[in-house]
Amino acid sequence: MKEPARDPGLQPERTRLAWRRTTLSATVAGVLAAKTALHGSTSVAGVVACAACCALWLGFLLIAHRRIRALAVADRPAALAPRQAAGAVLCTVLLAVCAAALVV
Repeated sequence: MKEPARDPGLQPERTRLAWRRTTLSATVAGVLAAKTALHGSTSVAGVVACAACCALWLGFLLIAHRRIRALAVADRPAALAPRQAAGAVLCTVLLAVCAAALVV
């Protein structure tokens, strides 16, 4: 029996928008962490934490951009690979840890 045509509706668009919102949130967290690290007296630890936040933000941005592009191109996009999902989670958690370390 032939598989019926899939009508994805607005789900791919909602998923793209969710990735964009999450990327924007990571950008704000990274900018605030960098501002905190470089405000006032700068220490080596602050600069290292700021660099780590920037690197983690770039890693998340790369993962999100690839996913957004995959969702936009394909009619039926492949599921998010576990490696990409783990990378996105790892970048998010470590970005939060670095930002919290800067505040404390």
